[in-house]
Amino acid sequence: MAFTAQDVKKLREMTNVGMMDCKKALQATDGDMDAAIDWLREKGLAKAAKKADRIAAEGVAYATVINGVGVVIEVNSETDFAAKTDAFMDLVKNLATIVAEQNPADVDALKACTYPNSNLTVTEIMQEKVMSIGENMVIRRFDRFAENTSVAYVHAGGSHGVLVNLAVEGDIDVTEIGKNVAMQIAAMKAQYWTKEQVPQEVVDKELAVQVALMDNDPKMASKPAQVKEKIAQGKIAAFYKEICLLQQEFVRSDLFKGDVAGYIADAGKKLGGKVTFVNAIHYTKGEGIEKKVDDFAAEVAAQVANAGK
Repeated sequence: MAFTAQDVKKLREMTNVGMMDCKKALQATDGDMDAAIDWLREKGLAKAAKKADRIAAEGVAYATVINGVGVVIEVNSETDFAAKTDAFMDLVKNLATIVAEQNPADVDALKACTYPNSNLTVTEIMQEKVMSIGENMVIRRFDRFAENTSVAYVHAGGSHGVLVNLAVEGDIDVTEIGKNVAMQIAAMKAQYWTKEQVPQEVVDKELAVQVALMDNDPKMASKPAQVKEKIAQGKIAAFYKEICLLQQEFVRSDLFKGDVAGYIADAGKKLGGKVTFVNAIHYTKGEGIEKKVDDFAAEVAAQVANAGK
């Protein structure tokens, strides 16, 4: 029985197995779709599709600079144990290389790229890795900086991946500056990089909160509204120091006393050049992914109840 490219595509969609393996299965079974599925299952390939349904919330947030291109990528696995294997980290590093060199537009485009030193696509390689490692793996997101000077920082084995992008004037090495700023980002979790990025509605909400606090304070409640408004405006500077990176107090007070913007300017000047913060990307591993929590007590109780029926 002959088969078409559409049959290969259909089998791939049904099993989540790579195109080449689907083609081999249809060749081996003369185009019989049901037999091809059985063939893939017998070869141990189709179980990768089952694993693809499992939640992958562990993994790593990884950052690196490759030939001047900064890359940050998050790849998730089901367990922290799998994420620490050499096979998993080799996969992550190779994916970062593809992002740096081929500049895919999004995750789907990255999956369609040819994997280094292989004739297979990223999707096909990942399916093989799922089989060998025994866990579902997901490319969640990535970003890159191709302009200016990027410095990468990976915190705590991949719990945070930070990429800092700096404009540099002068022949100076800004690796330490970038790393210190990246550590600040990972530790202090700024919501915005600069106060100019804070939406006006966020500022207005904070002003309203400050006024409400004074309304509920017996010592301040009787003050005129204009006075309360002026006091609230004065507190916005402190608000910016909490939520904006460049306005935050620099945590390495042993190096510099002042805000992050001041540290960057001072450190660049001491090196004989000029350094300006341009942008940054901060990935926190598993951020926003709903993890499955197994209730083993309930599971055992259900098994006991079913056994008695």
